Amino acid sequence: MPTTALRVELGWRSGPGVPDADASALLLVGGKVRSDGDFVFYNQPEHSSGAVRHEGKRDAGGRVTDTLLVDLARVEPAIETVILAASADGGTFGQVPDLCIEVKDAAQGAVVARFDSMGASVETAFVLGEFYRRQGAWKFRAVGQGYSSGLEGLATDYGITVDEPQQAAPAAAPTAPPATPPATMPPPMAPPAMPPVPPPVPQAPPVSLSKVTLTKAAPSVSLTKQGGTSGAMRVNLNWQVRKQFSGWASKLGRPVAMHNDLDLDLCALYELADGSKGVVQSLGNAYGALRQPPYIHLDGDDRTGAVSSGENLTINLDHQRAIRRILIFVTIYEGARSFADLHATVTLTPQFGAPIDFSLDECTVPSTVCALVLITNTGSDLVVQREARYLVPERGVSPQRTVDHAYGWGMNWTPGRK
Repeated sequence: MPTTALRVELGWRSGPGVPDADASALLLVGGKVRSDGDFVFYNQPEHSSGAVRHEGKRDAGGRVTDTLLVDLARVEPAIETVILAASADGGTFGQVPDLCIEVKDAAQGAVVARFDSMGASVETAFVLGEFYRRQGAWKFRAVGQGYSSGLEGLATDYGITVDEPQQAAPAAAPTAPPATPPATMPPPMAPPAMPPVPPPVPQAPPVSLSKVTLTKAAPSVSLTKQGGTSGAMRVNLNWQVRKQFSGWASKLGRPVAMHNDLDLDLCALYELADGSKGVVQSLGNAYGALRQPPYIHLDGDDRTGAVSSGENLTINLDHQRAIRRILIFVTIYEGARSFADLHATVTLTPQFGAPIDFSLDECTVPSTVCALVLITNTGSDLVVQREARYLVPERGVSPQRTVDHAYGWGMNWTPGRK
């Protein structure tokens, strides 16, 4: 490897009937992980050393990539190998066209190594490649080892403890009735003294591989059924600019460059059980609060779109009874005229329960505001609904007022600024 800061992209071509795929990494000593913490994937996105981080998916014109950022300089000295793997979600790799793995220089973007996986059939997981130490340097090797047992089989093969659904214990076999005792029985002997049983060693909880991806066909999920109605739920928006110019601006004869200072703002309209309404957003420094109404807090403003930071919002689900509904949306504050050339992913990570994610559809209208997620408390259920709805404000109407009108929030708005 000519450099230690690397971007590993698992890539494939999407289409009807093509299952989703996920990139993962395992850090090994002697061919096994030291603990479950050496497994980096969508539910455990960063290694404690900071050497490997799961960045997430991008979809650029039907070509999907799932990315791992690897900093070989931060890999602990004991680690000998970093395995780079892929798992199929909802099918086999025989249904995934043009599967490959590319290793890129993270700073320059130049391709350092590439391996195209050919001839897959029933496999649902693959070890595509690995970084390994040799004479004090890091090298990359293509592997192409397939598994028909999915991510679970691959993970357990390297020593990961995977959380499995509880199975009912088998029914005990019927026992024969006791034989008739003899007329006289010798007195029972006292059992031998047994040494005290040491207390059990506490075990780390097993790794959960479950996740939920919302689509047009399956746009909603119950947090109640997922067991995710308490603790903090983090909402992350990350994005990538696909083109240099905004297509809608160019069509209007006013080309506007998509600069690195593209500023997207994650916002939330809320309505509480007592009827109070409001907005959480960086505009006007309305960042909210977690331990008092509205029980929603927005992190600082981000302009990079990186999944490790991005725009983040946290909801305190310990107060879910006080919440009637929350609409999470995103606006373009500056740097572009529409979402037309933007690819974005939304991830909701409850403290308990499976993470929920989805990608935004390609924007085909001159939109500056997009409704992302509607969270509704029905009284007996807490439901997350994928919206992914691009809205076009009328002339002179703010994006906030536009989304308010579309969802009937009924608030009064005045101009504001950061």
